[in-house]
Order: sequence, then structure tokens, then C-alpha cells
Amino acid sequence: MGFFDGLLGARAVDFDSGGAGNAIELTKRHQTVSLSKQGAATGHLRVNLTWRMRSSDFGMQRPSLLRHPLKALKPPEIQGHGQSMVDVDLDLGCLYELADGTKGVVQPLGDYLGDVNAAPYIKISGDDRFGSGSGETMYINLDHRESIKRVLVFVYIYDQTPAFDRTHAIVTLYPSSGPRLEISLDERHPQARSCAVLLIENVKGELMVRREVKFVYGFQAELDRLYGWGLQWGRAYKTKA
Repeated sequence: MGFFDGLLGARAVDFDSGGAGNAIELTKRHQTVSLSKQGAATGHLRVNLTWRMRSSDFGMQRPSLLRHPLKALKPPEIQGHGQSMVDVDLDLGCLYELADGTKGVVQPLGDYLGDVNAAPYIKISGDDRFGSGSGETMYINLDHRESIKRVLVFVYIYDQTPAFDRTHAIVTLYPSSGPRLEISLDERHPQARSCAVLLIENVKGELMVRREVKFVYGFQAELDRLYGWGLQWGRAYKTKA
């Protein structure tokens, strides 16, 4: 939890759907995309986090080799994060810096949910702890892109969630037009608790998206130090659902 000024209350808004085209995967070789050059630097940029896990990660009994010889070779996959998997809790958030120097965080922890119609022009849909199939979603209002200097989108593990290398997490960006952008968090960092996924920067009026995928063993404060945000952080907990 960060010690920040309270964010303005959010108002209802209809979000652009966008992203109907083919996906572009951001990789180590292809790290950056210009939203401006793709004509996608307006409207609401939707950022979605989803993940899936294998049942074997939870110590579930595998099928018998005699009764199901083929199924036993491949553990079944469980999409999303079901009600029975209460320990699976990945959270989506971001650090932001506005053109006027204002800095802060948007994340479920601490109820820093943001606002798309007023600063910081970023809002997260809430905290999806048990899974609805849609994961967690953040909206960035690019109609106010001149007010946004940079946004660092991150994912962190809350409480007893298994490591990133077993969650098969994917962060997908849905611009107001053009193809969606996908970033997979599939690198092996068994002890990592947080990951800086991508950085959105306003570079001389051009909105750039750059793949980061930098895993750290701490939480938001360590990501802050890594990218030089300079905020103050304190420990926070979620209320029981």
C-alpha cells in the first residue's frame, strides 16, 4: 500500500472495445510498438491480465496409467482461477507519472482504483480474486495522452499464489483500433513475486509500448526503485472475501 493522495471517484463510462484484428506478440526480439503510428493512440486502451494453471501444480492425483494411459501423460489444464483455488491471486496494477509531475499507483490493494475521466486517466476494474474467466482489466484513457508521461504496468503475486512459472499469465492490450498486443510471462523465475510487464511512454507526442518482463523478488517498492518512481510504500493487506 502506498501513501498517496486519494484518487478522485470514478464515473461510469462506456469503453471502446477495439482490438478486433490479429494479435501482435511482444517478445525479446520485437519489444516495441508505436500506438500512434498504428492510429491507436485515442480512446480507451484496455489492459487485461489472465492466467491458467495445471491441476498437478496443486498436488491433485494424476489419472491412472492403466485406466487412462494417454491422459496421464498430460496433466489437465484449468482455465482462469476457479473458486476452489482460493490461493491463486495475481493482481494487475500500474505506476503512473503525469506530464505535470504527479506520480502514483493504480491497483486493487488499498483500493487505489483510479479514474478514467480525471487524473490519472487510468482505472482498474477491481480485484478478481477467484476468477470470473475474464481476469483483471485496466483502462487507460488515451484521449488524455498529452497528460500522461509514462505508465508501468505490473503484475504481482498476492499471499500464497504459486510462482509465475506455473501461472502461465498473459497480459493483453486491446487498443481502440488495430490488433491486440500480447505479452506472456512465461520465463522461469520460481521465486519472483512481481513482474514489470510493459512500459507506455509519451515520447515527443508519440505513444510507445515497450515490453519489459522484468521479474523481481519483492513487490511494488522494488519495482519503484528499479524504474525510479520515488514513491513511499508501506505494508497493506486485503480484507477477507
